[in-house]
Amino acid sequence: MPHPIMFRDDDFGLAEVRRIALAFPGAFEKISHGRPVFYAPKSFVWYGGSSKQSGAVMRYDHAIIIKPAEAERPAFEQDQRFFYPMYLGPSGWLGFDLAAADVDWSEVAELIDTSYRLVASKTLIRELDQRTEGVS
Repeated sequence: MPHPIMFRDDDFGLAEVRRIALAFPGAFEKISHGRPVFYAPKSFVWYGGSSKQSGAVMRYDHAIIIKPAEAERPAFEQDQRFFYPMYLGPSGWLGFDLAAADVDWSEVAELIDTSYRLVASKTLIRELDQRTEGVS
């Protein structure tokens, strides 16, 4: 039995997350576990998630799940906008609640960029860096 769809295309922030994520080399979107997930070819950002807090499941319908740089993890864990996602958390992923405060989309782009760089191939990262060098 497939997972129920847990988002709408007009959900807060989804259009912006799509624009950011799909701009990366080799990036594509597919639905996994009822949510939009962005791959290159491994997943690098999920839209929406959940967390278990005090035994209860808390849904974050307007959030991203990203893989953070280990050096940044301690600071993120002190930031109230971040949460430990169910299922992906044990593999090093963190959630970022887009609805917790005004969104700085450049910050979101940086989070997604870091996550992408942690899972993408060296070839795709080289392509990204060449694009970035041409923009400067």
